[in-house]
Amino acid sequence: MPVVAIPPGIEGIVGITELPDAAWVDRWERIILPAEQKERLLNHLLFSLRHRGRVSAVGLPVHGLVILAGPPGTGKTTLAHGLADQAARILGDPSLLFVDIDPHAFPSQMLGESQRSVARLFERTIPDLAQRGRPIVVLLDEVEALAVSRNGASLETNPVDVHRATDAVLAGIDRVSWAWPNVTFVATTNRRAGVDPAFLSRADLVEEIGPPDAAAILAILRDTLGEVAPGAAADTSGLTALAGDLAAADTDARQVRKLVLRALCSRRELVLEPARLGVADLAAAVRAGLAEG
Repeated sequence: MPVVAIPPGIEGIVGITELPDAAWVDRWERIILPAEQKERLLNHLLFSLRHRGRVSAVGLPVHGLVILAGPPGTGKTTLAHGLADQAARILGDPSLLFVDIDPHAFPSQMLGESQRSVARLFERTIPDLAQRGRPIVVLLDEVEALAVSRNGASLETNPVDVHRATDAVLAGIDRVSWAWPNVTFVATTNRRAGVDPAFLSRADLVEEIGPPDAAAILAILRDTLGEVAPGAAADTSGLTALAGDLAAADTDARQVRKLVLRALCSRRELVLEPARLGVADLAAAVRAGLAEG
């Protein structure tokens, strides 16, 4: 994987990767979502990266911000990776830089320090990368930890610093949006209500990524089983019934894939010969998993 070295002393950035990358293809193709939803996300990202600098910020206000919202386990972060990789394949040269920001990495022990760290990220770090002229996608994972809703800030969490840090995020997003049209942000959140409304209002697209329905779960089961037990993956009738049970229980995509692992590990012979895994084994794992809640 072509990883770009992170300059020393840079807070918040946990990775910089050049895309496209062959190892990231699965992160797009194997996240099961409606085709129209994927197309909408990809089109928004491509328009932002290719045309934002050519249109009036007043006539067509494109902020360069896409938000993926939904409960944990629905594949938001992986989807963000795959989305950036797919955009890189379409845009071609120069290669795209994917910058991974961890909001939890910013210090918050001292009053005002979070604000200063966030301001440095948007005023110096991201512009320094943007000056290279390459398209850049910046992932703000779990953005509710960075753009905290100021209306819901608790007195126990130092609301003064929370307000200042959120203000710094909003000002930074605005600054990068207008000055660096080659940069687009993709944010994820597990708690949309925990994200400041002013941040949400800046988004060009807020896409809800919910638990998979029965058809999506069936596709996920087939895909996961295809890794180890192609025979079980071909048992459409048995898997369809299981998919319905899992959908009724609001099982998320990650849990669906983990149930296949649970079934594999239920017996030593399956661990040694995964191809022997059958739908009956998977059904037993599903029953056990649902019983445990």
